[in-house]
Amino acid sequence: MYKITIIAGARPNFMKIAPIVHAIEKAKQENVAIDYRLVHTGQHYDKNMSGSFFEQLEIPEPHINLECRGGSQAEQTADIMINFEKELMGHPADLVLVVGDVTSTMACALVAQKLNTKVAHVEGGIRSDDWSMPEEINRLVTDSITNYFFTTSETANTNLRQSGVKDDQIFFVGNTMIDTLLKQRPKFKQPKVWNQLGLTTGNYIVMTLHRPANVDEESQLKDMINEIVKNTKDLPLIFPVHPRTAKIFERLKISHSRLHTVDPLSYLEFNYLVENAKAVITDSGGITEEASVMRIPCLTLRDNTERPETIALGTNELVGTNPKQLKHYLDLLFSGQWKKGQDIPLWDGKTAIRIIDHLKRMTTPMV
Repeated sequence: MYKITIIAGARPNFMKIAPIVHAIEKAKQENVAIDYRLVHTGQHYDKNMSGSFFEQLEIPEPHINLECRGGSQAEQTADIMINFEKELMGHPADLVLVVGDVTSTMACALVAQKLNTKVAHVEGGIRSDDWSMPEEINRLVTDSITNYFFTTSETANTNLRQSGVKDDQIFFVGNTMIDTLLKQRPKFKQPKVWNQLGLTTGNYIVMTLHRPANVDEESQLKDMINEIVKNTKDLPLIFPVHPRTAKIFERLKISHSRLHTVDPLSYLEFNYLVENAKAVITDSGGITEEASVMRIPCLTLRDNTERPETIALGTNELVGTNPKQLKHYLDLLFSGQWKKGQDIPLWDGKTAIRIIDHLKRMTTPMV
């Protein structure tokens, strides 16, 4: 039996691993000698991650939650490593599979290698080249000790080759986040705010902001919000507020008749809003991927991106963190000149199947 331990540390990680779990379950039904153990490190506490969250994704709840919450970057990394070491020693595996770029990704990869367990990284090779982002450090460290890389783009493949990774370690498979998006798309759910505000398709804008460069400095956040309000004509602005942003936003006392702050939404509700929006204004990497696949114009308030394919092929544009740059892009949007976007290679809903096909051919299983 080939045993895989799958790591998830935050809610977006579960969207990425859900199709992999589905593909493993299907392989088991076909009598493939493969099994998995799903470990939630507990890195991010999310009140929306109830039993219904796992039911929506059609995956079982994790076999264990290590409950490694809070603290500084170093404290959290240490806590995850200590607890995951006990977990992996108690439940040995042939392979530890990590996804994305959260602290859990890096910490669990380190533990696995120190216990002589091979590591596979889903979304390996993506780079922002911005070392001020904790996620970029997590990517660099994880990829430096990874055995197998499951990549989302040719750009990621090139990044890995340039760092010395051999071709037989790189598997270009696509994007598991898009597997989940395409599977769940028919089930998108209208949130309460839709009727409360009388929203209609194509006649509102969705916003999300949480990165330190945009929200940690109060004047920056205030200027950004004011520019968005000033240049979005008469459209309602729907702003699900990240807990990190909520505290700062509260102090600023920003209010406008078209700006509607709402609590964080479920996956199905949030993507219903995105799919029906005129555009999305965000600083989230994952949302740029989803918006591109759904062909919704996306304005990214960052100075760099680790997902260049969403710009080269998708509907995303890198606006930057200077609020004054927003007007140009919003003028393009309202004049009907936004690019249409096109299919991104292998972002087709079959990524997890390709991953499992590769795993089937890997190392000799444990006895």
